[in-house]
Amino acid sequence: MEAAMDMSSTPAVNSTVLPLGEAGREEEWRALADTASEPNPFYHPALLEPALRCLNSNAQVRIIEVRDHTGLLIGLMPLETKAHHGRYPVANVTNWMHGQCFYGVPLIRKGHGLRAWDGILRQLDEEKGAGLFLHLDGLDVDGPVAAALEQCCALEGRGIKRIATHERAMLRSDLDPDAYWRTQVRAKKRKELRRLVNRLEDLGTVTHRSLSGADDVGQWVEDFLVLERAGWKGAEGTALASNAETRAYFYEATTRAAASGMLEMLRIELKGAPIAMLVNFRMGSGAFSYKIAFDERYARFSPGVLIEIDALRAALTDSNLEWSDSCAAPNHPMIDGLWGERRTITQYRVQLKGRGFTATKRRAAFALIDRAEAGLRRLRSNRA
Repeated sequence: MEAAMDMSSTPAVNSTVLPLGEAGREEEWRALADTASEPNPFYHPALLEPALRCLNSNAQVRIIEVRDHTGLLIGLMPLETKAHHGRYPVANVTNWMHGQCFYGVPLIRKGHGLRAWDGILRQLDEEKGAGLFLHLDGLDVDGPVAAALEQCCALEGRGIKRIATHERAMLRSDLDPDAYWRTQVRAKKRKELRRLVNRLEDLGTVTHRSLSGADDVGQWVEDFLVLERAGWKGAEGTALASNAETRAYFYEATTRAAASGMLEMLRIELKGAPIAMLVNFRMGSGAFSYKIAFDERYARFSPGVLIEIDALRAALTDSNLEWSDSCAAPNHPMIDGLWGERRTITQYRVQLKGRGFTATKRRAAFALIDRAEAGLRRLRSNRA
């Protein structure tokens, strides 16, 4: 965490809301992403620019940037204006997390957390129509960006509240793959998986592959789309290839991620045909799981589990990788049994101080929503 500082003496910051199509200073953006205190591939230009083109259907999303007094870009976050917060008709702004985005921390240059948050919040204070508060989703409660946000709000006397928290599986260990496997998975389960591997190999040659520079990225992407759509997601219409927008996003995002050295893809083949595939995004010393698909005709061999084992081994033998985020839902029945560590993800509600309401009314409205949500949580708990 940064040392406490007098915000009134902080060098001036310039915060600018950029309309779509004017956020093309990609070299600066990439430099910020590469030096961010917390990596987030979903806000890297390789993934966010395709999302803005393919997935932003409501035209309410824009990018806010913050620069220090020298003009250095120190913060960047996509924002969306909303007229409601859940069931409540209260105007607010929120970090944009589209359906293909699984982490919401803004890009903030290392060592500039307080200045960046001060610039973001002051800009939103001055923005007409920003509403009563900033809602932030998908932040690591133990990360430096969340710590800087809480410290900034404390220094400015600004209301802030954590409103939802959950844990999801994470892989972070100094153990080698075999030792980790023995520690995390009970002997009976390990024996069963070995049996499945042997039975699968009885059907033909099984090959385990990872995407390399010699491979055709476009073909791997197409193979994944075909594999995913052939399963239950295709039947339900939720596969990436079931929708023109998500298909276009996936193609562009993976292609650009590959060009930026961020794309990791694994596959298991049976007699030369893929029966399981996995897509990760890499940034800095971390990796983020994105998508997995498998051929349901071979479900009895647990191909999804087998490719996650491949991913575990690859991660724990990569000296450049310190951790992997599963990006999975809490209490995931499969990955929680393979990865022993957890990452705590939270939401924040941050009070804004803009026009339209007096400070007293804003504080009262902020507290009223807190009480209403707390009452709703108690009601749900009593019904459970």
